[in-house]
Amino acid sequence: MANLGEISVSAALNLLSAFAFLVAFAILRLQPINDRVYFPKWYRRGIRNSPRRSGVCVTRFVNLDWRTYIKFLNWMPAAFRMPELELIDHAGLDSVVYIRIYLIGLKVIGPLAVLAFLVLVPVNWTGETLEGVKNLAYNDIDKLSISNVPDGSKRFWVHIVMSYVFALWTFYVLYVEYKEVAAMRLRYLASENRRPDQFTVLVRNVPPDPDETVSEHIEHFFRVNHPDSYLTHQVVYNANKLAKLVQKKKSLQNWYTYYFNKYERTSKRPITRTGFGGVVGTKVDAIDYYSSEIQKLSEAEALEREKVLTDPKAIVRAAFVSFKSRWAAAVCAQTQLSHNPTIWLTEWAPEPRDVYWRNLAIPYFDLTIRRLLMAIALFFLIFFFMIPIAFVQSLANIEGIEKVFPFLTPLIETKSVRSFIQGFLPGIVLKIFLILLPTILMMMSKVEGFSSCSSLDRRLAGKYHLFLLINVFLGSIITGTAFQQLKTFLHQPPTEIPKTVGESIPMKATFFITYIMVDGWAGIAAEILRLVPLVIFHLKNMFLVKTEQDREEAMDPGCLNFATYEPKIQLYFLLGLVYSAVTPVLLPFVIIFFAFSYVVFRHQVINVYAQRYESGGSFWPDVHRRLLIGLLISQLLLMGLLSTKSVEKSTIALLPLPILTIWFHVYCKGRFQSAFVRFSLQDAMTKDTLERATEPNLNLRAYLKDAYVHPVFKGRIHFESPLLVPDEENNTLVLTRRSS
Repeated sequence: MANLGEISVSAALNLLSAFAFLVAFAILRLQPINDRVYFPKWYRRGIRNSPRRSGVCVTRFVNLDWRTYIKFLNWMPAAFRMPELELIDHAGLDSVVYIRIYLIGLKVIGPLAVLAFLVLVPVNWTGETLEGVKNLAYNDIDKLSISNVPDGSKRFWVHIVMSYVFALWTFYVLYVEYKEVAAMRLRYLASENRRPDQFTVLVRNVPPDPDETVSEHIEHFFRVNHPDSYLTHQVVYNANKLAKLVQKKKSLQNWYTYYFNKYERTSKRPITRTGFGGVVGTKVDAIDYYSSEIQKLSEAEALEREKVLTDPKAIVRAAFVSFKSRWAAAVCAQTQLSHNPTIWLTEWAPEPRDVYWRNLAIPYFDLTIRRLLMAIALFFLIFFFMIPIAFVQSLANIEGIEKVFPFLTPLIETKSVRSFIQGFLPGIVLKIFLILLPTILMMMSKVEGFSSCSSLDRRLAGKYHLFLLINVFLGSIITGTAFQQLKTFLHQPPTEIPKTVGESIPMKATFFITYIMVDGWAGIAAEILRLVPLVIFHLKNMFLVKTEQDREEAMDPGCLNFATYEPKIQLYFLLGLVYSAVTPVLLPFVIIFFAFSYVVFRHQVINVYAQRYESGGSFWPDVHRRLLIGLLISQLLLMGLLSTKSVEKSTIALLPLPILTIWFHVYCKGRFQSAFVRFSLQDAMTKDTLERATEPNLNLRAYLKDAYVHPVFKGRIHFESPLLVPDEENNTLVLTRRSS
């Protein structure tokens, strides 16, 4: 068990590592050759020009102005100069709302830390229980924790009172933030520019018709049931195979460009192999080989394209239906279209860049089965993932290593090695095991069949949060292997589980401190350094870039990865709430993480990240719910911990807290959530009226014509319903091919 001195050494090493990353970032970002890596957002908007276009040969690659190196940390104050309203216009509401999560962490954990150090730390320190127990191993951190208070002491009532203070302060901050984010969303939607998704609804599970094609049936249905507002529609094609061919062809074209550029530089015909990765198989001329492969793929692509357009089976029973006004789209998206609730299902269409086209080809009734299977798979993934984590974590400490490798005992007992093992090894091991997890969870979310990238991200965030909560938090607190933990839980009544977990909380404070430093601090420093995008950009620049357009495409600004970042924020928030009343010494490490992250991500959003989509902060209810789950867990664990301390009536005293938390969640959900799932008809009519007044000659049909065409067809062929003549628009009769 690490003592306060070893934790201090570990904290100093981690801070130095983070500072080294910052210095490396500050130096690299000043070099002209790296300008497109660290400021890609401004290049894509055409605002920033490359410093390599002017100057002598050396200064086009290296910054020789020594004065800029003196102010190498000036990017930090620069990150705060852009006001929030301007930042919303610049980066979108999703980015701004995401950054506010870090700010909430500071607003909640900061005051909790002050109160805990002023009130709880003196109470814990003067308990002097650990010093009176013989043959008990403890350290300075334990003396600052609730473990140092004697069983049955009335001092525990201070912790009970402070837990109420912590909960009420958290309620206040979360309520104010929910109210503010909801207002920001409503203002954003009211002032937002015209977008195709404002007029469009995704219709799924279109029933079959014996006399009409899918497209004709959709047009017939909406002309009958929405005669005054229906405008046009775009049926969905199953073009997944075609999309794979297009993607494969693009990859081959990159290789062709690479070898052709190499030939131009060396005047020597390059050679490659026909097998896997170009390293096995028969040697061939690389340019001729890739040219012939591209030609074959082009022919296969043309055949597949023709098949998709002519085969009725390639048409999915779904469509993007567009209306003449936002009001009409809101009515359609938020009402039931048929007396049969399983057909003609509607939802707001994602914006075009948010559509995940691959999943639109999945039959609607398959979605329920897929989601059930993935829920079962998630259970087994979470459970069996505990086994390697528990095993490796048992080795990632002094006692475990000495037990398995006794010959290393003299080396391990040296002060420097011991500090490294206690301060780095547990967090590093856990981080390694979690590297591939988001990819696995995203694959599972895609199998579930969600139709938009934003839905996939929210689903992945939910799975990842559950995994971190069970495997990282609970799995690290409870000692023993996964099977031992399961056996313990199965043979205990539900009321005893919080006690079992609560007993282990104080002992794991040092582990979570090291985890915050290794995963949190170092992770944020690596995020701003952007080492991988830097290397990839220069490799592309060396081998694939031939024109300025190629250089623009080689830039990889990345995006704000909400699905993997937000669950980690929730984990650190949970640690702060749990340990605020148990081991407050952990709180400064959480505060440093939130403060550092807020500055870094504000900088990245302004200068680097490109938006994959814009959902108007629709993920906020999920964030709010998970924050309250963390608060609820902290209250239950404190109840379990105090029940082991022989505190009279502690459970009764703390019982109102989880009830208050659940009530607060229900209240906030009823008060604010509708702003994130509905679009009021009043606001829709207001925007329509303003648009008709300012743009009376707007051709909405032309504007929406190609908005929801599958990307593989864009620029090649147009899909549109037959144009209406004026007499037809006013005709109450609808043409049909039905014989019945």
